[in-house]
Amino acid sequence: MSTSSRTSGPSVNSRTAGARPGRIAAFAALFVLGTLTGAAGALVQAAWFPGGLLLSLAAAAGLFWAGTALTGSRAGVGASAAGWLVAVLFLTTTRPEGDFVFGAGLGSYVFLLGGMVAAVICATVVGLVQPPRDSVRLGK
Repeated sequence: MSTSSRTSGPSVNSRTAGARPGRIAAFAALFVLGTLTGAAGALVQAAWFPGGLLLSLAAAAGLFWAGTALTGSRAGVGASAAGWLVAVLFLTTTRPEGDFVFGAGLGSYVFLLGGMVAAVICATVVGLVQPPRDSVRLGK
């Protein structure tokens, strides 16, 4: 059998088709939503300590999972988590006056570490999403 008659997987054109403008816009939107979620979570977790912390972590985890579901890949988690991380790191830096948003308390550390753990969990659980039933069969 010649090599031209065999198929060795997806062609180069089908691999590059994933970088459509709509997909890029979805990643940009997830990055912006991650930034907004990180900034809002930084303020809410300190304002209403026990409930605000849980609310901000749930919002971050929900956004990370939505990024996975929307894009169907780990890149959705990466875009939203990158936006969240940019906002959180920006808010942890001190200003010249010595002020910063995060205080040195247990809630701040739980928010920082909990958001990172939620992003890692959502990025690794993406493998559990099953493909459509028809695409699993090799004969089709």
